Amino acid sequence: MRLQQGNRCFVLFLFLCLANSLNTSSILSPILQSMMDDRFESFCASVGLVDLQSQVLADQSLEKRLELACSAAQSCIGKENVDIAPLNQTVVDENWSQSCVAQPYCIVQPTNASDVAQIVKTIKYFGVNFALRSGGHSPNPGWSSTEGGILVDLQKINQITISGDKKVASIGPGARWGSVISTLDAEGTSVIGGRIPAVGVSGLILGGGLFHFSGEYGLTADNVKNFEIVLADGNITNANANENADLFWALKGGGPNFGIVTRFDLYTVPVRDIWYRWDMYAVDLAPAVLDAMVKWQNEGSSDLKSTVALVIGLDSVAVGLIYSAPADQPDVFAPFYDLPPPVAAIVPPFNGTVKTLTDFLGNLFSDEPLRHDYRAASTRVDGQLYRDVYKLWRERALACREATGANQTFTIQPIPKNLAGQGIAKGGNPMGIPQEDHQWWTTVVDWTSESDDDAVRAVSIDTTQAWNTLAKERGLDLPFLFTNDASRDQNPLASYGTDNISKLKQVSLKYDADQFFQKQQNDGFLLSRV
Repeated sequence: MRLQQGNRCFVLFLFLCLANSLNTSSILSPILQSMMDDRFESFCASVGLVDLQSQVLADQSLEKRLELACSAAQSCIGKENVDIAPLNQTVVDENWSQSCVAQPYCIVQPTNASDVAQIVKTIKYFGVNFALRSGGHSPNPGWSSTEGGILVDLQKINQITISGDKKVASIGPGARWGSVISTLDAEGTSVIGGRIPAVGVSGLILGGGLFHFSGEYGLTADNVKNFEIVLADGNITNANANENADLFWALKGGGPNFGIVTRFDLYTVPVRDIWYRWDMYAVDLAPAVLDAMVKWQNEGSSDLKSTVALVIGLDSVAVGLIYSAPADQPDVFAPFYDLPPPVAAIVPPFNGTVKTLTDFLGNLFSDEPLRHDYRAASTRVDGQLYRDVYKLWRERALACREATGANQTFTIQPIPKNLAGQGIAKGGNPMGIPQEDHQWWTTVVDWTSESDDDAVRAVSIDTTQAWNTLAKERGLDLPFLFTNDASRDQNPLASYGTDNISKLKQVSLKYDADQFFQKQQNDGFLLSRV
């Protein structure tokens, strides 16, 4: 159970005395000094630490401030929700990529918006570094981890509820998309969410969020009705089309720059029963598969119920054909039916549900702890460009695998022009997505040794440069970078366009005048770095 408010400060006082072997005079001096500190008194009152003993918290060294901030957090939201050394390494290690695992000073796991508000006030007052983690699926070191700071882990705020009319699903930031899809499937409905079940809700939405049916309904962020958010001053508010509309716009792809979202209210969509198949082809058919992809993009992608998942590995090619309604071999996928027979039908043509597809995709990925990276690029549709960049990537990736054991994929994500149109129709977002058919390229790279980090990442960096160089030479280049696929040294927010960036910065200053989320947040795609 949590401590009663009247006991909190006394416990903090005892903790500090014992931990630091303070004598009476060393306690009394900071108490007397801090009694004159109106700001400190205001902080204590705001989080419920009002007893005289709490004045001992007025300490200025960085290490001490971390210690005191974590102690204050324990008192505010319960010791069971704040882990101080020795840390639970199972929680520390929950990041998807081993390259992102870091040792925070403490781990704070709020259970509701009020907890988050208390934590924000505490971190802000003590001026310490923090990182936010929803699902920890980013491969970028420091985005959802911190070395020696405070890790705010949101996984306990994982509620999934649905309105009585089943038109809106309310989802906590720490939920995983597999749980969301499964819960809503039992209610006979779904949302535009995340494709991989282990991915956390918050990071995906704040980066935009691409789903199988985004061509039909827009990005995940475009389908948010309301954000409940804790601002930098600790206030809990809502952002929607009618309330804080500028903040609502900014949160739809603007990243972790404005506050901590504690609830996402998403519109449900009338898509549950779907058709799909998943085939594996010999890797020497990769050029032919790329040609089929281009033909479908040029001739078939106007059927917005259809999408194609294309993942080319070094040893095989996986093609997923997905249709957002029950069907029998939809004609729109004819270019793929004309390919030579696949090596294996991983999933034969099947009328299933969004849940069965999500479960299948979850089973494709290994739970083995690895280091990961990915990278973003976008261009217009062009078969020769696809082939040329694929050839370069394959040569480099094969050599890298021989030297390091790293596995890499080459993925083209088709983006019909209706995706941007849906965003505009649903109130707009800051992302500046091209209003034309195009593609978002990404790669997923997996390896084991830290010593190989630079060599492995060099392949995806070189491939990205090839996309950009060749596309520009042929008039096929696009500046846009998808935040959810961007690597640490890329700058996706800058690709949103100068007008949108200017507006985002104005929103940031309006709701975070002290720039708390720019200055004390450990890392991420922050506006202060654009």
